[in-house]
Amino acid sequence: MTYPDGHVGWRAHDHGTVRAVLADNRFSIRPDLMHNPFGPGSPGDAPPSPPGAFTDHDPPEHTRYRGRLTGQFTVRRMRLLAERLEEITAAQLDVLAAAGSPADLVEHFCSPVPGLMICELLGVPYERRGEFHQDAMLLTGASGAEAGEAEAMFEAFGRLQRFMLEMVAAKREQPTDDLLSDLVNAEAGSADPLSDDEMAAMGMALLGGGLDTTTNMLSLGTLELLRDRARVEAMLARPDAAVEELLRYISLTPVTVRTALEDVEVDGVLVRKGDTVKVELGSANRDPARYADPDVLDLARGAAGHVAFGHGIHQCIGQHLARVELKIAFPGLFARFPKLRLAVPEEELPHRASLVIGGLERMPVAWD
Repeated sequence: MTYPDGHVGWRAHDHGTVRAVLADNRFSIRPDLMHNPFGPGSPGDAPPSPPGAFTDHDPPEHTRYRGRLTGQFTVRRMRLLAERLEEITAAQLDVLAAAGSPADLVEHFCSPVPGLMICELLGVPYERRGEFHQDAMLLTGASGAEAGEAEAMFEAFGRLQRFMLEMVAAKREQPTDDLLSDLVNAEAGSADPLSDDEMAAMGMALLGGGLDTTTNMLSLGTLELLRDRARVEAMLARPDAAVEELLRYISLTPVTVRTALEDVEVDGVLVRKGDTVKVELGSANRDPARYADPDVLDLARGAAGHVAFGHGIHQCIGQHLARVELKIAFPGLFARFPKLRLAVPEEELPHRASLVIGGLERMPVAWD
């Protein structure tokens, strides 16, 4: 395909080829090396990602950062977070009920549930969660800001950077039972310790990966469920299978990008060094060679092997937490509000103007 800057690159769209590209470390994830498939942008236009922003680094830097985090997503921590998530979900459903029918599901449920969970994961002090969540929503473009949005996002990014650096220092002095405390204090005895800037950037990457995506999966997933009441029953009966199928079907992040670091042959095609590949996760998740009737939402399917979380070394590190959130939040919502429905015609729902991550700005719902 021809990219907006004139580069003649590639698109990978079937399930097997997408997985092959994502599993091959001869393809780079670095933004500063890629031709942008969405708009103007050539290699060198974007600055190198800062140290610690592990989602935008290749090995060996990526290996060094991610290895520190992998050990933090323990079974014990996921179990404790699941217990806390049930409490948070119930509390936010109380907030939604108190708001009265109709109310905005994004504002009262889809956004605060993952926001509070990321605060739990990172150990953000309760009294500072409001400012943290507000800036996080501005940073992800999910705050509804329009005029001056770019400036507001830039300012929010700066505040969050400073906030994370303060958190790193605070966790060093007075650790608590959370991921950031464990990360900071594990570095004290490391032969190759991470800097405070690196740890703050890692926290920012976790924030970006764990907040916006889950917020939008909750809103778009609820919309799909409301289109057919039988889907709600299927979710309540088998939430594990239903969530996997929603992840496959919606493919919240439909595209990622890789650049060849050397000549690579993929499926009989030679991709030259420097060529950029638009990797279409959404298309792979609807490959008829992998899934029968792929354009049908079948909540009993299970959707094993989907690439909604990516594949290879850059596969979403928080995928297990995201699954737990969705498997608790969806059933909790419909158990509490079995007659939930849209309060406006579906065509009036404001979708986010994004080519990278889909979602809804607002979702007015009603109930009896």
